[in-house]
Amino acid sequence: MNVSQADTLQQKHQRLNGLIAEMQSVVVAFSGGVDSTLVLKVALNVLGPDKVLAATGVSPSLPQRELESVKELASVMDAPLELVDTAEVNNPAYSANSPNRCYHCKTELYTRLTALAKQRGVGGVANGGNQDGQGDWRPGMKAATEWSVRAPLMEAGLNKDEIRALADSLGIPNWQKPALACLSSRVSYGTPVTVQILSQIEKAEAFLHHRGFSNFRVRHHEKVARIEVNPSDMQRLLAEPLRLEVVTAMKKLGYNYVTLDLQGFRSGSGNEVLGGNE
Repeated sequence: MNVSQADTLQQKHQRLNGLIAEMQSVVVAFSGGVDSTLVLKVALNVLGPDKVLAATGVSPSLPQRELESVKELASVMDAPLELVDTAEVNNPAYSANSPNRCYHCKTELYTRLTALAKQRGVGGVANGGNQDGQGDWRPGMKAATEWSVRAPLMEAGLNKDEIRALADSLGIPNWQKPALACLSSRVSYGTPVTVQILSQIEKAEAFLHHRGFSNFRVRHHEKVARIEVNPSDMQRLLAEPLRLEVVTAMKKLGYNYVTLDLQGFRSGSGNEVLGGNE
């Protein structure tokens, strides 16, 4: 990072501090990703732990390993953490799995977090939305607007690269963590989202995670598992005996066909049918 970039990042950091200070107290919608972790870290630094609450929505769409990561991060950061049960999977508008699915998920989450903030006498709710999400298909942002949920990273003008750089400078342990989305994002639009399917995807991805892959998805197309990994990981995935182990594991989980996407991992590939990215 050159001097001018560092100056810009420092200015944005100060702007972020000011935005969070204005809130006086805050519930942070905490997913365990680098974005919401940065919001939480800055809030703790600016407001202190007595004025900050990390809140995580817990449902079948959240992988168990991500829930454990949330708990560990909150503990390391000495952040008060509230686990909030959400029931988006029970909402027919969500489970129908239209391209607007995330709107219904975030509406469920922000409804509960807004109620939590009111119950605790907290000034408002903030999420990890940032500049890179503005030109993307993000129906969840509409829900955030409707529930007056702040996006201080976006308001401060921070993009993903700047967020990672700032998180690194602040000593945030997950600053290099790959972007993750809920398990429902792996289900092709039009295929109903069920607890059984979410469990199937979670087990499939856990298998790859345990085999050392860190940036990947298992996309669910009914009886087809479409695996995305970084292009640099394809050769390893296709080498024996791992290739056969992957096929065997996926078939045991209920998939009839196991495919490797030759385009490789890309966030939001499920939205390519819409003509945009997730």
